[in-house]
Amino acid sequence: MASPARGNHVWVGSETGILKGINLQKKQATNYKFGDAGLSRHEAVTAMCWGDPYESEIYVGCLDGSVKLFSTEKGKFTESRDCREGEGPFCGLAMLDGSLITCVQSGLLKVWRDASSENVEIQVGPGVCRMRQNPEQTHRVATGGKENCLKVWDLQQPQEPIFKAKNVRNDWLDLRVPIWDRDMQFLPGSEKIVTCTGHNQVRLYDPSSPQRRPVLEATFSEYPLTALSLTPDANAVVVGSSRGDVAVIDLRQGRLVKRLKGFAGSVRAIQCHPALPLVASCGLDRFLRVHNLHHKRLEHKVYLKSRLNCLLLTSRERWEHEGLDSPAELQSDVKEETEDDEIWNSMEVVATKRKAETQPCSESGDKEPRNDKPWRKKKIRKAES
Repeated sequence: MASPARGNHVWVGSETGILKGINLQKKQATNYKFGDAGLSRHEAVTAMCWGDPYESEIYVGCLDGSVKLFSTEKGKFTESRDCREGEGPFCGLAMLDGSLITCVQSGLLKVWRDASSENVEIQVGPGVCRMRQNPEQTHRVATGGKENCLKVWDLQQPQEPIFKAKNVRNDWLDLRVPIWDRDMQFLPGSEKIVTCTGHNQVRLYDPSSPQRRPVLEATFSEYPLTALSLTPDANAVVVGSSRGDVAVIDLRQGRLVKRLKGFAGSVRAIQCHPALPLVASCGLDRFLRVHNLHHKRLEHKVYLKSRLNCLLLTSRERWEHEGLDSPAELQSDVKEETEDDEIWNSMEVVATKRKAETQPCSESGDKEPRNDKPWRKKKIRKAES
């Protein structure tokens, strides 16, 4: 019998070290913790990735340098390994031929083989904000960060990057434009890479072209962009900012297509469904939101009690037929409800009556307002006489 965790649609990592599984059809959220230790911000989840193409395993990277393996089939954590190399939190996790790929903020990218002598270590530069894997060419990854320009690495030949972006030209004051790549993603079917920066820019790079500068650039919001995700058709990208602004940017014309509303804090993670017009997002306002990209409608909104750092969205397509109770379960629920109704109906109803104030009535039977003041005045006058 499969675990109920298998039916979750979204997996979210929190700052308290909890992995949260959310079933959007049942509107249920379940917390999963490794071991019996209490909650600690030193174990905050900073990166996650699927362990296999069947989405039966999730690798969870924590702030203390450990990477935990969660089984969606068993509904529990099954393994924990120490990957404490370099400094800073994990900026990305990935899998390559059964081996784990980690990248930390200090710039150490490492492939963890079964034999420690076969491990691959690459220094990609300090201040890394994000590491992303090419889903079509899994041996290629992209890195970028603060004053650390976009680079594409081939893990089979890790000596030098196969692509290194060049900074844009100086601004109109002839001042150097600072570099701050916060997130990136490979476009399917090509070598193009889209990035978002901490200076509210969305840039598109094409390593196959002669130039190393971006071939397209667009600006959105006045605040740092923190996360992005490609839409299912790969013609647009959904970006989020540190203020809670989320929008869809067209990558063909570099213009704003639409805005998504309902956010109240910094967006930490965004992921679009690979086939359905849905996008999931989470952040510091402790809410998981799922929007419809066609209608801009907020489909689901779940409060998860703690600040959220990252998420994984399942690639299953038929959500409306999943997570529903079987007819036998529904009949048992109805039976329990009817039994409860019979018990409540058999109980004696206790009625409470309010005491009504007795007031003098006139000869016609109409009630008159009670007024004691004239009687008191007459009584006082008789006493004086």
